[in-house]
Amino acid sequence: MDNVTFRMDTVLSDVHLLLPNARHLMARLNAASQPVFVSKFKILWDVEEKEPACTVPCPGGGEEDASAHRLCEGGEEDACAPRLLCEGGEEDASPPRLCEGGEEDASPPRLCEGDEEDASPPRLSHTPLDDDGDLDVARRRPGDASSGWRRERVCPLILTQASGDAEDGCGEEDDGNEEDAPRQDIIRIEHTMATPLEDVGKQIWRGAFLLADFILSRPAEFAGATVLELGAGTGFTSVVMATQAKTVYCTDVGQDLLNMCQRNITINQHLTEAKASEVRVRQLDWMGNDFCTDAEEAFAWTEEEVAHLHDETSLIIAADVCYDDELTDALFRTLYRITSNLRKPSTLYLSIEKRLNFTLRHMEVTCEAYDHFRHCLQELGDMEDGRMQYRVERVLGPVPQFFQYERVEQLELWRVTANQK
Repeated sequence: MDNVTFRMDTVLSDVHLLLPNARHLMARLNAASQPVFVSKFKILWDVEEKEPACTVPCPGGGEEDASAHRLCEGGEEDACAPRLLCEGGEEDASPPRLCEGGEEDASPPRLCEGDEEDASPPRLSHTPLDDDGDLDVARRRPGDASSGWRRERVCPLILTQASGDAEDGCGEEDDGNEEDAPRQDIIRIEHTMATPLEDVGKQIWRGAFLLADFILSRPAEFAGATVLELGAGTGFTSVVMATQAKTVYCTDVGQDLLNMCQRNITINQHLTEAKASEVRVRQLDWMGNDFCTDAEEAFAWTEEEVAHLHDETSLIIAADVCYDDELTDALFRTLYRITSNLRKPSTLYLSIEKRLNFTLRHMEVTCEAYDHFRHCLQELGDMEDGRMQYRVERVLGPVPQFFQYERVEQLELWRVTANQK
């Protein structure tokens, strides 16, 4: 089930591509007959307590800093790389290879345990090898439990077709195992994989992780706020925002996508209940001119919610939603229409990944979607209509990483402040 069949119009997020198979399990089929997976993402709450630099174990018992200054326990700062200081402050001029007993091994990467040096190829004394130098792996016969090792049973997975009703809750009930019990540091998200371009909102993208990291790093800025998310997709960023804000309007378009988003909000309601916050999944079409208040439509707005949005909202967020020029234009029209009707000054946070593609039209590597996004940002900042004033700036500086993902240099976060003149 983890083998993905690609077509010419298939798009797959790097988040799902690099996630270990054990952490995304196929759960069901959605109303569009697409496979739905459940992935777990751990929040690293203790990230701020750790040193910002990456560290690796040092043979002397300390830690080696991955930056130019490398310190170990009991050592002093070394202003030049790549010297290593181990416990006691003694310099280790060679790569950290020690034999048992503390003697230095100056030979090529080879471990010794009291054995005399020989001219044979490097080999570890604890690794069983045959006469040809190949690994000698002991084969266990099926049913042989003499060594205490048992193979896990593999059972067939029965898929269920989703009814498309948002009231389904979070799907199958947890079996009560400790691993499946709700935890304050685990976010469970239902999503699809390898979708057509029009369904990319059903996947999770790195831009959502960057925005989520920023939210968790600024609890004072988002505490108690009313927030609107545009293009929420699976609802991952809204769930993270709900751990800080009071009310989150999680918006997107498409019945099946909104159903999935609602399920994810329900699955993670233990996180929102702990903060006494609320996430409301609502429909918001950027191509439209107003909020859908038709009571017969699913995920429609009430008049009270529209009034509350305009009266209380001070923050708007969007994570990696600019991949099509027409949609990007519609996004900025929606941003102008909403911010110009808010009673409070507002701040917008937009994350984006600069994706490089080779195009036959230009016969070179370009990033057209990103370039159009930057063009729209500049137009917004230069706008002089006598009604609104926008200030655009890129968020620079280190942002603590609360989730495990590859934070590439193409990820960017932009801040837009909106004020009425």
